[in-house]
Amino acid sequence: MIRGRLSDVQRLAWLRLARTETVGPVAFDHLLARYGTPERALSALPDLSRRGGRATPLDLPPREAIEQELESGVRMGARLLCRCEPDFPARLAALDPPPPVLWALGRTELLARSSVAIVGARIASAGGQRFARQLAAELGEAGHVIVSGLARGVDGAAHEGSLRTGTVAVLGGGVGDIYPPEHASLHARIAAEGCVVSESAPDRRAQARDFPRRNRIISGLSLGVVVVEAELKSGSLITARLAAEQGRDVFAVPGSPLDPRARGPNDLIRQGAILCEGAEDVLRNLSGQPQLRERERPYGTEPETDHDLDALRERLAALLSPTPISRDELVRATGAPTSAVMAALVELSLAGRAELLPGGLVAGL
Repeated sequence: MIRGRLSDVQRLAWLRLARTETVGPVAFDHLLARYGTPERALSALPDLSRRGGRATPLDLPPREAIEQELESGVRMGARLLCRCEPDFPARLAALDPPPPVLWALGRTELLARSSVAIVGARIASAGGQRFARQLAAELGEAGHVIVSGLARGVDGAAHEGSLRTGTVAVLGGGVGDIYPPEHASLHARIAAEGCVVSESAPDRRAQARDFPRRNRIISGLSLGVVVVEAELKSGSLITARLAAEQGRDVFAVPGSPLDPRARGPNDLIRQGAILCEGAEDVLRNLSGQPQLRERERPYGTEPETDHDLDALRERLAALLSPTPISRDELVRATGAPTSAVMAALVELSLAGRAELLPGGLVAGL
C-alpha cells in the first residue's frame, strides 16, 4: 500500500474511494488490504458490487465532484489528511477501522499532541458549564489538548476554557458548517487558534447520521473522555461507549440524583467509569497509559477464489439479520478463512445487502 505523502493523482483516487456509495471505513480498509492502492480498488468496485448481487450498477463519484471537494477545502484554508500520510493523527490511525480521511482547519499540529475529550449536555446547568470550562483550562495547563464537539452547553464551555492552551472541535458537518449558529464566533476562534476537523466534505451540512461518526472521532482522538452532565439517552453516552470500545479511559462527573442531567454520569460510574471531581483525577489516571500504534495490515493480499466466494457469499447473506453479529461469529459459523469471509461481506455491503459496522460487527439489510 501507499505510504507517506500522496501525489495529487493519488489523493484524488483516495478521496474518491472514500466517497463512493456503500464504501464505509470497514470496506475501505479491506479494499486497500486486498488491492493495495485506491486506483486498483476503484477499478474493481463495479464487478465486486455486481457479484454481491447489486441490482443496479454501482456509480463511482464523478472525478469533477471530488475535484470540487478538494478545491472547496483549499478555498477555506483546510487540509485533507489521508490515513496513510505521516501527519494523520496516530490515535485515529490505531482504530479498527480508522477513518480514511480527515479535513482539518487550523493548527493541525495539535492533532499529534496528548488530548482529552470533554463532552456533555447541550442544555447544561450553569454549574456544569463552569466545571467543564475550569476542567478544560486546568487540563490544558497540564499540557493536554481538549477535544469536543462545538455543541451548546458543555462542549462550548470546554472549548472556551482551552482556547489559550489548545482545543480541537470535531464537527458532524464539514469544517465550514457552523452549528449552532450562535457559535460562529467560537468556530472562528478555534479555526484561528485551535483546530476544526471533520470526516465530511468541507461544505457539507450536518445530518443526523453524521453524528455517530463525529462521536467516534472525538473519542478516537483522545486518551480519555470526560462526561459532564448527560441524560441516559444522549450522544455523550454514545461517545463514552465508543471510548471504552477503543480502549480509552472513561471519566464521569457525579451529580445530584435529583437532576436528570446527572443520570448519565452516575450510571457510567456504576458501570465502572472513573469518578472525576477535578483535573487531578484525570491526570492521575491518564499517566502511564501505553502509546497507541497503528495496527499492522497486510496489503495486496487476494482472498479465496471467486468460485469459493460465490457459495460463501450467499451462505453469509442467509446468516445475517438486522441484529448485528460479530465477524468472528460468522467465521466460526461458516468455517471459512477470515480473509474470504471479509471479502464476501464487502461484496454484500457494496451491493447494499449488508452493513459493516465498527467494532467488527455486521448487520443484514
